[in-house]
Amino acid sequence: MKKTFVLPFTLLLFVFLAGCSTEPKSGNGSTVVDTTDATNNFYDNEETHALPLETIVVEGETTETFTIDLNALPLHSVVVKETLFTHDSNKFVGAYRYDGPSLFDILDRCPLVKKNADTFNPIVDAYVEVWNAAGEKVVFSWGELFYPIHLHEIIIGTRVMQIVPSKTKEYWPLPQSARIIAAADLLTERNISNPTRIVIRSLEQSFTINRDLDPMIAESMGVFDRGREVYRITELPEGDRAVYPNIFYGRGRGIHAVTPFQGVILKDILDVDFPVSAQAIKTGMFTIAAADGYRAAFTYSELMNRNDQSEVLLIDKGLIHGGKFLLYPAADFFSDRSIMSITGIGYQEF
Repeated sequence: MKKTFVLPFTLLLFVFLAGCSTEPKSGNGSTVVDTTDATNNFYDNEETHALPLETIVVEGETTETFTIDLNALPLHSVVVKETLFTHDSNKFVGAYRYDGPSLFDILDRCPLVKKNADTFNPIVDAYVEVWNAAGEKVVFSWGELFYPIHLHEIIIGTRVMQIVPSKTKEYWPLPQSARIIAAADLLTERNISNPTRIVIRSLEQSFTINRDLDPMIAESMGVFDRGREVYRITELPEGDRAVYPNIFYGRGRGIHAVTPFQGVILKDILDVDFPVSAQAIKTGMFTIAAADGYRAAFTYSELMNRNDQSEVLLIDKGLIHGGKFLLYPAADFFSDRSIMSITGIGYQEF
């Protein structure tokens, strides 16, 4: 009796484990193609296609020129609804799952050596340019690569899968080459093909450093477009305020507060004078500076082109130290880009 019981149980266990297996069916790097919806995963129903790219060069403000072997890095997966900017109506391209190494991992072993470190050591004014074989360029701030709550969402897609609607069965055009993929972008103009090199840079603007300001209060804040003052803000607009619960944690000093932030979405203040365009999304950058010379880089896409509703707030806590005006970047894990006493927001395209 004992033997007749063990054998069926072992067989049943084997069948169960086989049905739950997630191992690839082939040795070409593609994942399981779940054509029968046997799992709850929407993102494994089609074949994965390779977009080969072996290496990428990293240079600029670092210790040397690096040639990074992309095949040696872990793969990360993101899902995107690729849509391009047009003046009359934005153009949907397709929905995809991309797999590939993240820019976080690519740059992880390339030490940042800022050329302005002797006057401004914080890393929040650094950014990278990503160039492709056709001479196109897109920019990413160091903050959106290394500071976000959700890491590894900017990748080089070296594999792609179409996310096909279950009813229409519409197959979107299949990309033909490796691509930069910025998963948090609403309009995906930064998703350029055939990236070949990454250049690390830091903002070139000079600011007067005065860490002894006490109290540090900005009675007004200028908004500048390529060096020209567009307008000056003394009070935030009337109306409802966005309220973001928060665990305020700095990279150096750790926990600051656990209270919510309440303010105006910065995008709503800037969008009239800085309208969306393909070029702005690709290479636009805002420099946000404080009264004491502290500053940080934010790409246009970070402030104006998000699909995750993790917006950047502008806050007025009144005439107290640091309170007028204060920035809160909701997508950041660390508080280092939460700039106090903002005196200027400057825009440029690289």
